[in-house]
Amino acid sequence: MSKLIFEKGARGRTGASLPELDVPLKDISGLIPPGLARKNLPLPELTEPEVVRHYTELSKLNFSVDTNFYPLGSCTMKYNPKINEELANLPGFTHLHPYQSGDLSQGALTLMYNLEKSLSEIVGMDGFTLQPAAGAHGELTGILIVRAFFKDKGEKRKKIIIPDSAHGTNPSSARLGGFEIVEVETDGFGGIDIGHLGKVMNEETACLMLTNPNTLGLFEKNILEISSIVHQAGGLLYGDGANLNALLGKSRFGDMGFDLVHLNLHKTFATPHGGGGPGVGPLGVKKELLAYRPLPVVEKKGSRFYFNYDLPKSIGKVRSFYGNFLVMIKAYAYILSLGGEGLRKVAENAVLNANYLRTELKDYYDLPYDEVCLHEVVFSGNRQKARGVRTLDIAKRLIDFGLHPPTVYFPLNVPEALMIEPTETETKETLDYFIETMKKIAHEAEVNPDVLRQAPHNAPVGRLDEAKAARELDLAWRAK
Repeated sequence: MSKLIFEKGARGRTGASLPELDVPLKDISGLIPPGLARKNLPLPELTEPEVVRHYTELSKLNFSVDTNFYPLGSCTMKYNPKINEELANLPGFTHLHPYQSGDLSQGALTLMYNLEKSLSEIVGMDGFTLQPAAGAHGELTGILIVRAFFKDKGEKRKKIIIPDSAHGTNPSSARLGGFEIVEVETDGFGGIDIGHLGKVMNEETACLMLTNPNTLGLFEKNILEISSIVHQAGGLLYGDGANLNALLGKSRFGDMGFDLVHLNLHKTFATPHGGGGPGVGPLGVKKELLAYRPLPVVEKKGSRFYFNYDLPKSIGKVRSFYGNFLVMIKAYAYILSLGGEGLRKVAENAVLNANYLRTELKDYYDLPYDEVCLHEVVFSGNRQKARGVRTLDIAKRLIDFGLHPPTVYFPLNVPEALMIEPTETETKETLDYFIETMKKIAHEAEVNPDVLRQAPHNAPVGRLDEAKAARELDLAWRAK
């Protein structure tokens, strides 16, 4: 483990050269209240090379998609092309001010307008809002639109149906929007149980929130029947587009009967994730919902683009200014660089990679739904659990091989779940290394389970108490 920066250096070392103080000390001595003034503050004293080397060493401890395989299921941690970063850093974009007039921002408005049109075509919607800052934010925006739509119609619908395999943000967004949650079960083939859906669907239902492909990595084969059941009861069909990577250029939400859908530009369209963010969770809607979108929306009159604030039925703003503009640039560049055929290949390769993992590992880990999957595959560690090895132990052991663990214990309807999404950008060699590592771990679970239970062995920090570490954070250094 690397030393703390406080444990490095020596008294008197410095990495800065400052000019002589040209303000008399007597003029500034009273500016800091006595109760806040600290004496003999034990700050580290290092040279500039020591500081640079320290933080460079720390950076090497970070795991990222730029360093190795990152198979987080449902998160679509795909490689981000660096050319898109260069484009987002063009001065014409970075020097824009959000209060700059539309007449002086025609390039930015053109990009936003064209991005909305591109996304509408890709998923089969009639319009988009780019304001939401992430997928869950897009969900909430959609739920608020659903609520406004039925209020406008004078209908008191108070329930939202959500599958038992849904992303956790779905029920959270619905609840935050003021709705009651009704759960619908999964059938034996990994899709929505049509019979159960028919029983819970009624005139109180505002919408069904559905991820397709679902969190088991499976396409809803009965999607048209599901859509019909929802619409016959007067409800709306909401699409969680977090797994769009499997459908690009192959299938569209609008054609399946969805009324609104949120996407994740920071997933499907290869803009940075997490600490490399921020993200954008744009929401697409069909024509009957266009009037409820957050304002303003970008529109075109003649050859000029402008912000339209004249939307009396709008739910209002959901994000400061107009959204995370630099993320939009990267996503638009990604779409333009690939084109329609390139986007189709993204989906085809993502599905191919996931099914390669499924067929190679299904003899070593339980496969609850042995179906051709789409972009991700969900295994169960039940076989290993019978030998005293938890899915968490498998995940920790992967760290020793330089691999990031996949998503674990989700979806909730699969015990000891291992949710693996390889994306389209990984080579066969990388996948083969992951497969061989997973096979080796399965063998270790049989012959030497303690190796797994005590993993990781090669990481800077060993096994932590997950509950304690999450609830009793210790992030401060204190002088002795």
